[in-house]
Amino acid sequence: MVQLILIFMSMVLVNNFVLSQFLGICSFLGVSNKMDSATGMGGAVIFVMVLAELVTWPIQQLLNKFDIGYLQTVVFILVIAALVQFVEMFMKKYMPSLQKALGIFLPLITTNCAVLGVAILSINNNYTYIQSIVNAFGAGVGYFVAMVLFAGVREEKLWDESGVPAAFKGMPMILISATILSLSFMGFTGLFQ
Repeated sequence: MVQLILIFMSMVLVNNFVLSQFLGICSFLGVSNKMDSATGMGGAVIFVMVLAELVTWPIQQLLNKFDIGYLQTVVFILVIAALVQFVEMFMKKYMPSLQKALGIFLPLITTNCAVLGVAILSINNNYTYIQSIVNAFGAGVGYFVAMVLFAGVREEKLWDESGVPAAFKGMPMILISATILSLSFMGFTGLFQ
């Protein structure tokens, strides 16, 4: 049980996919301008990561059994793409406002390297099925935390009202803010051994 907590907490704080490993940056920068879309995207990524892990771990065991583990990336991408399509259809039917708010970024979960990364990371770390699921959930929660924190920073738009030079307004200031947020998470390095 302690090991599961360590896996979870390390994925949320120390090995945060967005702020430490720089995976999933496209949706992080694209959807984090409003808190409601950031929380919706974060929730969708948590769901897709856990669901993808539930499916990809047994598939990897099957690939290993038939000595075709080299097909891992291709198979995982296809599985994740299918799962995202199911999530999008579900959201279109039951949560149309959130689906509309996420726009193009919901289908981009298919190509979100964080979702593929968590599936491959669990295999590379030789995690058990339960450890893999906890790892995926922790990675999703870490993504969610990064999205919510950054959406809070972006909604304030402090740099638009202060004396920021014109050359730094817009995307340059967004990237600088993301860098500062990422640096703050470096303080957690070494917290969990």
